Amino acid sequence: MNVYDFKVLSQKGEEVSLEQYRGKVLLIVNTATHCGFTPQYDGLEALYKKYNEQGFELLDFPCNQFAFQAREDDEGINKVCSLKFGTTFPRFKKIKVNGKDAIPLYNFLKEQTGGAKIKWNFTKFLIDREGNVLERFAPSVTPEEIDSKIAEVL
Repeated sequence: MNVYDFKVLSQKGEEVSLEQYRGKVLLIVNTATHCGFTPQYDGLEALYKKYNEQGFELLDFPCNQFAFQAREDDEGINKVCSLKFGTTFPRFKKIKVNGKDAIPLYNFLKEQTGGAKIKWNFTKFLIDREGNVLERFAPSVTPEEIDSKIAEVL
């Protein structure tokens, strides 16, 4: 099993197969628009622009499970991210990453990296071109600190 076996929901609620990202290096991130780590959107967008043409995709999953820091609806989140941070990478429907309502993708990501709960917004998972989970990064690890790892996998 790998990440390509999962389906997620687009911001509009349409089912999206992660199979469409087969062959790409992925960074999957649970985000929030009102978090101390929210300025990381700038660094995430810089990574996306730097590596997208080389086969890199960044998948943004807003999450409101941590201190209600993604309180807008999906459209509102998209507006904040697009207008305030200029993000252009794919963003999906707001999700839960822990507990009984966690989406299957996140249960898999956690299982592949030791099983620990997601502790906060901006936890990042690096996925290779075969859909294997390579590494989990804590929210405090900045996009700039991950840059060389992405370059290595590409």
